[in-house]
Amino acid sequence: MEDKPLPDVIAPDLDVLFCGINPSVLSAERGHHFARPGNRFWPAIHRAGFTPRLFTPDEDRQLPGLGLGITNVASRPTRTAAELTREELREGAEALADLVAEYRPRVLAVLGITAYRTGFARPKAVMGLQQERIGGATTWVVPNPSGLNAHVQLPDLARLYAQLRA
Repeated sequence: MEDKPLPDVIAPDLDVLFCGINPSVLSAERGHHFARPGNRFWPAIHRAGFTPRLFTPDEDRQLPGLGLGITNVASRPTRTAAELTREELREGAEALADLVAEYRPRVLAVLGITAYRTGFARPKAVMGLQQERIGGATTWVVPNPSGLNAHVQLPDLARLYAQLRA
C-alpha cells in the first residue's frame, strides 16, 4: 500500500471501498484522491448521502471515520485512464481482490465499467450490483466520476451511487 504513488485511504471493515480506475497525475502530485477540479466524485458521494457535507480532496483521509475508503484498480498515475494497458488493469484487479480480502469492506464500488470489464475479465458486465463478489465483498459497478465521462451527469452519478448505499 505504501509503495503506491497515491496511497489508499483504507481501514478494516469499511462499509464501502470506492475503487477508481487509477490516479490522475494531479491527484498523485497532491497526494489526495479525485483532486482534479472537473472530477465529480466528491459532489456525487455527498448528494448520494455518504457524507454529511461536501468534502474536498484534501479531506480524503477523513473518510474511514464515515465507514468509507478509496483505492484504485491500477496505481500508475496517467492523464487519462485510456493510457493504461490491459495487463496493468488485470494485475491491478488481482491486487484489488487481495486488498479487499485483507480489509473486508462490506461493499466494493468499482468506478468505471470499462476498467471492471477489462480488469476482471467480465466483458459483458453491466452497471449495478454484480453477481460475483470480489475478495468476499458485495461488488457494484457505477459510472466513473471523471469529468472526461461527461455523458453521465452529476444527478445521475448521485442517483446511482445512492443505489449502492441503500
